[in-house]
Amino acid sequence: MATPEAYGTNLPSVPSWLNKGDNAWQMTAATLVGLQSMPGLVILYASMVKKKWAVNSAFMALYAFAAVLILWVLLCYRMAFGDALLPFWGKGAPALGQSFLVRRAKVPETVRHHQDGSIKKPATEPFYPMATLVYFQFTFAAITMILLAGSVLGRMNILAWMAFVPLWLVFSYTVGAYSLWGGGFLYQWGVIDYSGGYVIHLASGIAGFTAAYWVGPRLKSDRERFPPNNVLLMLAGAGLLWMGWSGFNGGAPYAANIDASVAVLNTNICAATSLLIWTSLDVIFFGKPSVIGAIQGMMTGLACITPGAGVVQSWAAIVIGVLSGSVPWVSMMILHKKSTLLQKA
Repeated sequence: MATPEAYGTNLPSVPSWLNKGDNAWQMTAATLVGLQSMPGLVILYASMVKKKWAVNSAFMALYAFAAVLILWVLLCYRMAFGDALLPFWGKGAPALGQSFLVRRAKVPETVRHHQDGSIKKPATEPFYPMATLVYFQFTFAAITMILLAGSVLGRMNILAWMAFVPLWLVFSYTVGAYSLWGGGFLYQWGVIDYSGGYVIHLASGIAGFTAAYWVGPRLKSDRERFPPNNVLLMLAGAGLLWMGWSGFNGGAPYAANIDASVAVLNTNICAATSLLIWTSLDVIFFGKPSVIGAIQGMMTGLACITPGAGVVQSWAAIVIGVLSGSVPWVSMMILHKKSTLLQKA
């Protein structure tokens, strides 16, 4: 890949290599993902907890969104997508100068065999400014951090959260992002994480479970009765999360291509299937549907399709939706009630 200096700083506003369609879609997708966090998860978190935690929960999401953005452009983007420092980590540096942010074309997805027998898979370079990619990937980092926050709502005060956010972003998120997406060792091994099954959902889930364990359980009275303080607003936040997911998975190919179209369709099919399966199970076993259950089914469907949204057929999205609406239902509605460990969480 050519050095950043080779591109110069006096490029025309519409250079010949720029694909305006890809650029427009990528910025649109980034905005959709951003809306999942601000205001989507801000509203969802504030309305799904008890009223006494509403403001703190919303502020945790708001703070994380702002803090991740500044850390991302000053250090973390190049730790996740820059030059290699270690097989699982890039060299941290600012990603603010336009001379660094511009790439000209897409490198063919070929595998290079070196004389020493090693295999080097080149990175994909989109036909648009890297400024677009910096912002798109920021929205992924931000929503990962905010998803993690869901595990410690009602457990952690805002000051502790303010210290936790930069530490986890720098020492955890960037490692997974570089290893799988930025050219690290898992990328070279051919591991596929289409849009964040490992980098985002597995990472935030494990970190959230671990954080909840070490921070400790909520008060017993709160664990026994945990009603949302505003169901209508909770539905509004969930709706923003669902609609924004089209940008989440549709933007993963870095182009407005067939994969993006397939990913958007599969995302919505899986979410709808999972929601209906979860709701049906609630009716079968409890005699009535649940709004909270429907939202949970929607979210498990969205999360489960994400690792392969653009690489599976639509019939497979339905199968994944059936599984994502049933397996988590069993774990939450049956196993959770029988497990002392899960009840403490």
